[in-house]
Amino acid sequence: MAQYAILIYEAAARGTADEHEEHADDLLRSGAMVAAFGLQPSAMATTVSRDTITDGPFVDAKEVVAGFCIIEAPDLDAALKIARENPAARHGGSVEVRPVRGGVVVPPSA
Repeated sequence: MAQYAILIYEAAARGTADEHEEHADDLLRSGAMVAAFGLQPSAMATTVSRDTITDGPFVDAKEVVAGFCIIEAPDLDAALKIARENPAARHGGSVEVRPVRGGVVVPPSA
């Protein structure tokens, strides 16, 4: 089964934390979600470009990546159907779906 990254873009909080948690629980129960990560606000970002380190995000944008998850779906149409149910997409934010080329999740060391 193919894997897809769902990148969640938000201009501001879209949907409640409870809605996002319920959506994640639904994806876990369905077996579609294999990983998920919420990100701190973009103001917490530090950007590295060559020899320069800058506090803040790479670009000043109205919408920033708020989090992402990796899902498994038989095809892009199925992945898009899952993405449409994301609270950010339902409340005016954007959700990008992108095929995953490969990756690894390293368990935390004990």
